[in-house]
Parts: sequence; C-alpha cells; structure tokens
Amino acid sequence: MRLTLMVSFFPLVVITSGCQPGAGNSGEIVIGHYGSMTGSEATFGQSTDNGIKLAVEEINEAGGIGGQKIRLITYDDKGDAREAGTAVTRLTTRDGVVAVLGEVASGLSLAGAPVCQEAGVPMVSPSSTNPKVTNIGDMIFRVCFIDPFQGAVCAKFAREHEGLKAGKAAILTDQGSPYSVGLQEEFEKAFTGLGGTIVSKQTYQGGDQDFSAQLTAIRSSEPDIVFVPGYYTDVGNVALQARKLGLKTPMLGGDGWDSSKLGEIAGEAIEGCFYSNHYSHEDPNPRVQAFIKKYAERYNQTPDGLAALGYDAARILFDAMQRAESLEGKALAAELSKTKDFDGVTGSISIDGDRNAVKPAVILEMKNGKPKFVTTIQP
Repeated sequence: MRLTLMVSFFPLVVITSGCQPGAGNSGEIVIGHYGSMTGSEATFGQSTDNGIKLAVEEINEAGGIGGQKIRLITYDDKGDAREAGTAVTRLTTRDGVVAVLGEVASGLSLAGAPVCQEAGVPMVSPSSTNPKVTNIGDMIFRVCFIDPFQGAVCAKFAREHEGLKAGKAAILTDQGSPYSVGLQEEFEKAFTGLGGTIVSKQTYQGGDQDFSAQLTAIRSSEPDIVFVPGYYTDVGNVALQARKLGLKTPMLGGDGWDSSKLGEIAGEAIEGCFYSNHYSHEDPNPRVQAFIKKYAERYNQTPDGLAALGYDAARILFDAMQRAESLEGKALAAELSKTKDFDGVTGSISIDGDRNAVKPAVILEMKNGKPKFVTTIQP
C-alpha cells in the first residue's frame, strides 16, 4: 500500500468502558490492542478482541485497578505489517496507553514489538508463537507457547498417535509467513529427531489459490502425514484441492488453523485432520467452562483459542497491574515477568526468563466441521 494512504489506517476504534474519548482522563487507565479485525484472517483479530473486551468488562465490574476503570482502544491493522507498526505507534504516542495487547500473527507482532520496546511500553502478545517476538526486548511478553514446543508436540503426535504412527511426512509451508516458516523448521527438526523422514518439502505464498503443483508432488512422495503450518484461510483451500487430487493422507497443523471458518471453508475435506492448539472448549475445568458460558452469553458463539488467549493476555496484564508499584513501563514489565502458575483458561501459565509462557498444548481433530479434543501434551 502506498504511503499516501497512511492517513486511512485507523477507521476502527473500539472503546469498551463508556468513558469519553481521549487517553489519560481522570479515573481511567488506557490500554491498547492491535489486531486483524478485517482482512483474510479477520476471525483472529475479532476473536482476540472479544476475549480482551470480556476481561475488561470483568475487571471494571470488580472495581478496576485501584479504583480506576480500564479503557480499551483497538485499532484494525488489516493483517498488514506496516499498518501494525503504525497502529502501535499511534497507541504509544498519541493515545498514551500504559500497555499494548497484540498481535496474533507473529509477522505482525514483529512489526509492532520494536515500537513498544522503544517507547518503554509493555506488550503482551496473546498468540504469536515465533520465538523472535520476545527476543526483541524486555518489554515484550506472550501468554502462548512457542514454536519449538508446538513443533515438537505436532511431531510427537504424528509419530506416536495410535492410528497415525507416521514414518514419512510431507510439509507445505507459507514461505512468506514467519509463523509458518518457524513452525515448519521446528516440526522437521523434531520429526526427524524422532526417527521420521521428510519425503517432500513444498512452499506457497499466503493468499495463493492454486496448490495443485505442490500437492501433486506431495502425493507422489506417498507420505503418512502432510504437515501444513499455515493459517486457516489457506489450509481450507489446500484441503479441498488435496482431496480433489486424490490425496487422502491426513493433514496436521498448528494453532493457525483455529477458526470456526476452517470447517466452513473445507467441509468434509478437513475431516479427520489434526492441529495443535491452546485450549479445548470440551475441557471440563470449571474456569474454562465459566469463561465459555460468559463468552457465549456475550457474543452468542463458542469461543475459539484466540478468544481464550486474548482473555488470558488481558487478565495477566491486569494481575500485574494490581501488583505493580506504578503503571510506569519498567515497573509493570517487572511484575509481568513474575507471573507464575496463573490460572488461565488456556492452562496454568508461568512466564519464563525469556518472557515466554510455559504451558501445555492440546491436539484437536476436525470432526463434522468442529474441533474435537484428542489429547493434552505437557511442556
């Protein structure tokens, strides 16, 4: 997009508290969220924002932080890295937020995180799994597991799950996505380390419509599993085209598959395929079920993993705010770093020395267009 269009980047502002617009008004604490509210992965941003808003409503109903209500400002980055960076700049400079939540996609967090680091404003990513995100600096945190763990989880599941026992894997990677490339590398390392063989490695560019050449090559390699570490929009089309080509091998992916749209896009083509995720709505844990009930009452739908992670990211931030001596950046970051055994919807969360979350993963199977719980794998 040309630079002359920069002024139109921020049509969407979501304010949840009912306070008058403007940061720093008496009696309120302003936080920001940047996410893909529109664009090809819009369900990512929308679900995350819904989860954050639910957490904001809860903390405000409980009296806020030290008697001050939280006000949330959300900007739509449209899934574009340049807009993500500009959105975070606006949050940290013009809006004067004390902390930022976002992004889902690792490539977009890699655009926004340096801005927060430079400004000295803590940023908590709900679900960016690429290790490079928190490497940016001591102001950058996340509440999700990272790709070395997720890749190992997927590899272990492919090799050991009854009914799969995969010895040969093919990989189809979005070469333009840091998330996809990083997860592919970790899966390959773990899968071969467990004695498996990679028989075909193919690439595509996010948004491509024709995968026939890559899928034909994969079919010829006769894999036991096809690992597709992409986002649900592309994965749905991959599955449809794979089945049309007669490639019936089960597919496996990461948390980028997690969207209610996946089943709508792929239909029966995604049946019997698996992906790793941060939580399952079938978890009987009372905290999980209470969250699902509140979310369904508020939004009239079952929350996906992104909604749960948005909710957990906001709650961990508020927990740190309540402990912090002040809401100045370094003081707040220091308390975020001390997070240990936090009882989250997506599991018990502890922040390690690299500001990453140590927590379990689940594997889900697509059945009748819906994700069904298969197993939990601990870190």
